[in-house]
Formats: sequence, structure tokens, C-alpha cells
Amino acid sequence: MSIIIGDGSKVVVQGITGNEGRFHTASMLRYGTKVVAGVTPGKGGQEVEGVPVYNTVAEAVGNHGVDTSIMFVPARFAQRAVTEAIDAGIKTLVVITEGIPQRDAIEFVTEANKRGNVIIVGPNTPGVINPLRRIKVGIMPDHVFSPGSVGIASRSGTLTYEITWHISQAGMGQSTCVGLGGDPIVGLDFVRVLEMFRDDEETKGVVLIGEIGGNAEELAAQYISEVGYPKPVVAYIAGRLAPPGKRMGHAGAIIMGKTGTASSKIEAFTKAGVPVAEKPSDIPKLLKA
Repeated sequence: MSIIIGDGSKVVVQGITGNEGRFHTASMLRYGTKVVAGVTPGKGGQEVEGVPVYNTVAEAVGNHGVDTSIMFVPARFAQRAVTEAIDAGIKTLVVITEGIPQRDAIEFVTEANKRGNVIIVGPNTPGVINPLRRIKVGIMPDHVFSPGSVGIASRSGTLTYEITWHISQAGMGQSTCVGLGGDPIVGLDFVRVLEMFRDDEETKGVVLIGEIGGNAEELAAQYISEVGYPKPVVAYIAGRLAPPGKRMGHAGAIIMGKTGTASSKIEAFTKAGVPVAEKPSDIPKLLKA
């Protein structure tokens, strides 16, 4: 078993002919990902890294049976690209693009939820990686990841890499790492990923990497407590010293009044029995404990 992506995932890259699309297509192929098609309107018939390019997602699906899309599409075109992929039958969409208008994000996340069987990772995500199966759909630096049994869900890309490095150095490794995205409106959240990890035989423990802003961490803590989550979970919260009203890096990382503070998130996890690390390097110690 694995979550979100696996051995059978066939990937289409939307925006493959752009600089980012080309660079990360090459990186994903080197890692072992089955990138079988690319899409850029008006560029059909070309190739990028040996991958055929089509004008539409429907063509890519028809010719290669793709089931997963990763998007390197400018923010103003992102909603159209996501909708096109969903309409073409894509079930897993990884939206790398940042700066997507919130109204657009609300509309395509709502549409995915209506379909019931469509997963959107992001937007503004570094993607998903499974070191056990040598597949990544995203922009993560794969050299810091190693095969293991720790599942990671994170709102911060760079913190994911740092904490992953510490876990790898401690000899534990990772099963699947999911970047939820740093925007206020995202598809997957902590609760849905926890549900996936709960049923995943590859995952023996879970790390949640949160940050100030929103209530995703509080909802995760409530879920863990209510269901008596069967696997050990540890957490880290970024932004403990952030001043109220100032956005810290991510569009979703902003404290409004008493909502979204680091202290409220730490308190919620503590009440749910989830140890919270004071610094990233403490995560492996808490996992071993």
C-alpha cells in the first residue's frame, strides 16, 4: 500500500514546456516517476526529456491513461488547468502554482470535493514523494529523503526538507511525505492525510509540520483525540514568535486576533497527547520515544 501516489501512477505535467516544467520533469524522471505525457496548449507534437507533449489533457489521458497531474501553470490560468484535468478524469492533482486567487482556489477545491474521488494537493505545494517506491510528483529535493516508515504531512516546504533530513540522519526514513500547501485554501488537509496514513501499512508513525494561521492543526488534534488515533504522532509548529497581523512567508500563515496562534495549536496537540517539538532536530527523539 501507499497513499496518493504509487507504483502504478502515470503522470502528466501541465505546463511542461516552461522552464520550471522542463527542469522538474527531468528531476522526476531521474527519481523514477513515470512521467508519460506533458500538456501545453499550442505546443502539441513537441517532446520534453523524451516525453510527448499534447495540446489538451484529454489527449494525454486518451493516449497514455494518465491518472495524476502536476501543474506548473501561471496563477491566472490555474483554475482552467485544474478544471480541465478534473473533466478529463484525472483523480490526483498536484498544484505547484502559488499566488492563485482565493476565489479560483475555492471554486476548484469545491468542484473536486463534489466529485468525491478527486484529490487536490495544494495549491502552493512542493508536492508528494514516496522514497520507498522511488516516485515523486513535485519539486522536493529527493536527496534528503530515504526509505522508511515515517509519514509526514506539512504546511511548509523548507521545514519538510530540514525535518526529513534529521529523520534520515537518525536512520528512520520516510514512507510518504505530503506538502499540504501554504495558501489559506488547499485541497488536502491534516485530517484527510491522517486518515490515509492510518490505513497505510507502510507508515508506522506520523509527523505533522504546522505553522501559524488557520485552524488546521487544531482540527487535526481534535480528530486524533476523538478517534483514538492508533499510530504515534509528533508535531512541530513554526512561527512561535510571529507578531499578530503580519503574514509570515505563506499566505496562510497569518494570525488574526487570537485565532491561529502557535500557542493555541501547541495546546491543542498537547491535550490530544501529541508531543510537540521545540526545534526541528527534536523530531527524531520524539519519534523514538
